[in-house]
Amino acid sequence: MASTGPLYLGFDLSTQQLKGLVVDDSLKKVHEAKFDFDADAKGFNINKGVLVNEAEHEVFAPVAMWLQAIDTLLLRLKDDGLDFKRIKGISGSGMQHGSVFWNADAEQLLAQLDPEKTLQSQLDGAFAHPFSPNWQDASTQKECDEFDAVLGNEHQLANVTGSKAHHRFTGPQILRFQRKYPDKYIKTYRITLVSSWIATVFLGKFAPFDISDVCGMNLWDIKAGKWNEKLLELAAGPSGVDALKKKLGDVPEDGGIHLGNISDYFVRRHGFSSDCTIIASTGDNPSTILALPLKKNDAIVSLGTSTTFLMSTAQYRPDPATHFFNSPTTPGLYMFMLCYKNGGLAREKVRNAINAQAGVDDTNSWSAFDENLLSTPPLAQDDPSKTPMNLGLYFPRPEIIPNLPVGEWHFEYDPVSDELKRSRGVPRSPEQDARVIVESQFLSLRLRSRDLVHSPGPGLPPQPRRVYMVGGGSRNKAIARVAGEVLGGSEGVFKLDVGENACALGAAYKAVWAVERDPGETFEDLIGKRWREDEFVEKIADGYQPDVFERYGRALKGFEMMELKLLEERKEGKLDE
Repeated sequence: MASTGPLYLGFDLSTQQLKGLVVDDSLKKVHEAKFDFDADAKGFNINKGVLVNEAEHEVFAPVAMWLQAIDTLLLRLKDDGLDFKRIKGISGSGMQHGSVFWNADAEQLLAQLDPEKTLQSQLDGAFAHPFSPNWQDASTQKECDEFDAVLGNEHQLANVTGSKAHHRFTGPQILRFQRKYPDKYIKTYRITLVSSWIATVFLGKFAPFDISDVCGMNLWDIKAGKWNEKLLELAAGPSGVDALKKKLGDVPEDGGIHLGNISDYFVRRHGFSSDCTIIASTGDNPSTILALPLKKNDAIVSLGTSTTFLMSTAQYRPDPATHFFNSPTTPGLYMFMLCYKNGGLAREKVRNAINAQAGVDDTNSWSAFDENLLSTPPLAQDDPSKTPMNLGLYFPRPEIIPNLPVGEWHFEYDPVSDELKRSRGVPRSPEQDARVIVESQFLSLRLRSRDLVHSPGPGLPPQPRRVYMVGGGSRNKAIARVAGEVLGGSEGVFKLDVGENACALGAAYKAVWAVERDPGETFEDLIGKRWREDEFVEKIADGYQPDVFERYGRALKGFEMMELKLLEERKEGKLDE
C-alpha cells in the first residue's frame, strides 16, 4: 500500500541551479529534481547562471529565469511521481545577499495568477528592475567604504551587523541601486532577498526576511534585533529612512514561523493541498548547517576550491575577518562563518609539484601528497627541542583572511624565545610543503575560532566536540587526520555526505521542524531524534590528541605574528612574494 503520510518540500535557488527535494516526516528523501540554468533555461543569454557587465564589475541574474525554473521544476517533480497533495510544508534556501526589486503591482499580480498560464508569462510586470545582483558582484567598493565608515570603522560595523561591509551584501547594493537607478528605486515597492523571493512566489504575497538571512545585509542590528537607523539612512539616500523601511518590511524572530497557506495558483495548477503552509526561507549558508542537527561547539569544514568554516555557537564575538548570523531556527544561537578564497587550488599546486618531482604518471593522484603529509612531522620539525617550527602561507589567489595578495611566504618560529624570522622555505621542498600547507589552513581556522569553542568535557581544553568535513577535500583521510591534530575534536573528525543537496535538504528539514514541533521544541531536538546519522556520517580520523594539540596551540602565536608582519609589510608597500 502506498504511503499517504505528510511530505515536506525544500528548494535551493543557487547561482547555477534550482533544486527541489522532498522528504517524509522521518527525514527520508523521497523525491528530487533540478533545473540547470545554463542547460535548461530558454531565452536568456547567461553563462554559469549569470550575466556580467565587466566594465562596472557587475554580476547579476534575470529574475524571470528563476520563474521559468519554478515552472519546469514542479513539472519534473510531478514526473518523478510526487503527490503534491501530501506536501504539508514548504521552505527554501536562497543564495545569500541577492536582492529582488518588486513594484507596486506585484502583490495584485501574484494574487490574480491564472492557473492555465506559467509564472513567467504572468509576472514580467511585477518587477521594478528585471535583474538580481549576484553574490559575485563587485561593483560596490565605493559604497562598502561608506558603510565601513558610517558607524566609525569596519570593526564597529561588524559589531553591529555581524560583518564588515562586503561587495555582495544587500545594504551596499541598495545604496548603489538607488544612485544608479533613482527612478527604478522610487518605483520599488518591496525589496526581497533571494530566500524571501522564493517564499513570496509560493505565498502569493510579500514574505518577510528570515531572521538569519537578514544578517547578510549590513543593515540589521543583530544584538538589538532591529534595523540600524544610521545604516538605513545611508542606504536610503534622498527618499529617506521611512521609505526604505517600507520596502524592507518587518523581520519575524521565529525562524519557523508559518507565513500562511500556499497560493491558490499552485493548488489549482499543480494540485497542492490548500492547507500546505509556507515557512520562512533562509540563506544557503544557514541552510547548510540545517542539513544535520549541528550541536553547539560542533564545526563544519568545507574543503572545496575555497575553504569555508561554519560553527554553531552561543557566543557573539564578531570581527571584520568573520561573519556572524543569527541561527535560522534557534534563538540564542549564532552561526559563525569564515570564508577563504584559497583552499583546494593551493593544495593542488603543492600536489602537482610533488607529483612532478616524483615522476607520477597520474598528475591528479593524491597518493604521493598524502604519503608526504603523514610522514612529515608536525610543523616540519625533525627535533622540536633543536629545530624551529616551520610556518607558511600559500595563496595562489588573493586572500581576504588575511587580506594579502597572491604569494607564498615562509617563516621559522621558536616558541621558547618567541622569535619569528623569515625563511626561504621548508627544509625539504616540495615534500614537506604537503604538511605545512595543510597545517596553515587549519591553523588559520583554529586561530579565528579559539574564542568561540569551549571545553567539550571534563579535563579537556577548549575545542570542537566534532569536526564535520564536507566538499571534495573531505574524501582525503590524510587531510582529515591533520585536521583533527590541529583543530581537535573530542569525538573525532567525521565525513558528512548529504550529496550535493545540503541546502535543499536543510530547507526541507526546516519545514518538517516548523510544522511538526511541539511548543518550545528546538530544531536540534526534533531533527536530532529523527536524523539517521549512520546514513550520512562516517568517522574518518581521530580528533583530539593532547600532545600534538598543545604543540599546535604554541604555534598559534607565531602564526598570528606571521600574518600581522605580512599585513604590515603590505601596508608599507614592501611586501615581497
